Amino acid sequence: MSLFDKARELSEKVTDKALEFSGDELIADTIIKAVEKQESVNAVLKNKGALYRVSDIELQMGIPPTVSFGIRRIDESDKLETEISSTTNNTST
Repeated sequence: MSLFDKARELSEKVTDKALEFSGDELIADTIIKAVEKQESVNAVLKNKGALYRVSDIELQMGIPPTVSFGIRRIDESDKLETEISSTTNNTST
């Protein structure tokens, strides 16, 4: 097998993988997992009293596929309103 044939075979494998990664089910599953991770990390951050939250998710379906999370600082007044609302909701039930 020539070097050219090996390169073409490798290129076909990469193309097949790229098509596999772009399947609707795979994208949907990846989004679901990324959002679940965002929610669980935000819960941990909230419990620790951190003023930061995972706010953005970027999904890149390449080889390899990547998921990136953006972080933002929450306003302390937003945190206070959330705590007051949480306390009010917990006592009214």
